[in-house]
Amino acid sequence: MTLVLTRSDLEAVLTPKACLELLRDGFVRARDAAVAGQRVRTDLPFPGTATALIPGVLPGIEAYTVKVNAKFPGARPALRGVICLHSGHDGELLALLDSATVTAWRTGLAAALGTHVLAGPGDILGVIGAGAQAELMVRGLAELRTYRELVVQDTDPERAAAFASRHGGRVVTSAQEAAATADTVLLATWAREPLLRLSDTRDGHHFTSLGADEPGKQELSADLLRAALLVVDDRELAAGMGALAAAGLPAAAADATLGDVLRGERAGRAGAGDRTVYAPVGLPWQDLALSWAAYRAAEREGVGRQVDLLA
Repeated sequence: MTLVLTRSDLEAVLTPKACLELLRDGFVRARDAAVAGQRVRTDLPFPGTATALIPGVLPGIEAYTVKVNAKFPGARPALRGVICLHSGHDGELLALLDSATVTAWRTGLAAALGTHVLAGPGDILGVIGAGAQAELMVRGLAELRTYRELVVQDTDPERAAAFASRHGGRVVTSAQEAAATADTVLLATWAREPLLRLSDTRDGHHFTSLGADEPGKQELSADLLRAALLVVDDRELAAGMGALAAAGLPAAAADATLGDVLRGERAGRAGAGDRTVYAPVGLPWQDLALSWAAYRAAEREGVGRQVDLLA
């Protein structure tokens, strides 16, 4: 039997606090996985792209994931797909999970973790791009630190206003205004030209950029990335299709990975005046970490629907 878990099922069994701990542990342990994860992406003869992440594996979990996503920027939601959770013993399809939910949770919460590790003590938070991933970033950060003020900017003013209302913030009209106001800035957009450059920043600023997750997308300029302490989740991926690729920078331009910092092998922010950037692409093991937790919790709590795909 295969357990089908919808968005509402997943939100019933997952909590930001528990997921943050799973992701922190995963960043520490993932390099010891026997098989490296792969990210495959292709254009389509339609207004979107197809992405697959294989395999999601972590030491200590006898299962793996395969994720297939459709990304259509003009759709709502813009990302749709499925995560297949397979047994590592015999390949049994244990669960089918809504990938839009798992992706938003693991991406947003992993970004919240990276932000907390690298950001300075400033207490004004800026959000550029008020979508699902920004929602989880803000929810995750609320588990890790507090901010006195929140400012929000989005190309859709109504979406920005709704986001600000949910989180007790206020709307600003441009990315530059968000950066000028905030100490820590979260970006999660579809931008293909830099939204912020070095001249838009100041000493002590932190930026987390989620939008540069495939070729052609760029939120931060090359001069800003070169001037900052730059941390990524995977150097080669960042140089192949992430923030480094978009800025024409090599893998060596990244100062560290988040795993390096969390393991204490590389330093993060050294002082209050440092500019820091966290620019992840997203890794397959993150899908497994949350999918396995959701599957185990759903089994215990009787959540979801069992189907026999072989009937």
